[in-house]
Amino acid sequence: MTATTWNSERPWRGIMVATTLPLREDLSVDHDAYAEHVRWLLEHGCDGVVPNGSLGEYQTLTDAERERVVRTAVEAAGDGARVMPGVAAYGSAEARRWAEQAAEAGCGSVLLLPPNAFRAEPAAVRAHYAEVARAGLPVVAYNNPFDTKVDLTPALLAELHAEGLVVAVKEFSGDVRRAYELAERAPELDLLIGADDVLLELAVAGAVGWVAGYPNAFPAACAALYRAAVAGDLDTALPLYRSLHPLLRWDSRTEFVQAIKVSMDIVGRHGGPTRPPRLPLAGEALAGVRAATEKTVADGHR
Repeated sequence: MTATTWNSERPWRGIMVATTLPLREDLSVDHDAYAEHVRWLLEHGCDGVVPNGSLGEYQTLTDAERERVVRTAVEAAGDGARVMPGVAAYGSAEARRWAEQAAEAGCGSVLLLPPNAFRAEPAAVRAHYAEVARAGLPVVAYNNPFDTKVDLTPALLAELHAEGLVVAVKEFSGDVRRAYELAERAPELDLLIGADDVLLELAVAGAVGWVAGYPNAFPAACAALYRAAVAGDLDTALPLYRSLHPLLRWDSRTEFVQAIKVSMDIVGRHGGPTRPPRLPLAGEALAGVRAATEKTVADGHR
């Protein structure tokens, strides 16, 4: 697994930003602001966007909102291949329907969690991915054993890849040792960095993409870090990673949606509110995000 530049044949590679969703004060979706945000990310070094992920608060959206977010992203990106929507749903049929909608909108791939309505056994996981793969778009698996209680182990991912059901995995377990086992079991399966605070470790281990959170606030700095890391330029990457890490680690915390939106507000982007049940950051969490963001700005990162 070696890093390459973005191309439409493997559009899940490169920096794919899991986009936040701008909400007005009445918590309605500001689709115009979202379109502007997508364009801004692409103009500042990012390769594509991932709408309707957890950062996009997809669980709180109506079906109509969720569909419009995808179409807005495709129109703003100017190339549907640069859009990889999250298609997670409680039912496999519903997840397939969202994948079909993504295909109709012209997207290049989709991001899919394993079943998250229960602690699914491997057979159920395979059936779930098989159902969504029938929509015809390349499927990127999303391994998040913390929230789903289902662990896409290297062995299971190798099976899914061998069956033609997934092309890549967004690895969020935090266990960087898995990169090497994945490369042994499924060398053609693309490894994507799934958590901002293990970026350097997974890049060195062969990741070819990053499903990223903090480029929502600091796209240029994050792009510079990613490109140096996958190129093996540690003289550039390591000092930059150390400088950004106090901020990047918020991507792996429970409050990651609010944290990234707070950082966006501080740097002059529209982060804005989150929909309930997420509450605004307060106390030590808010102070911590604010201090890390202000230090990042003071260090000259944008």
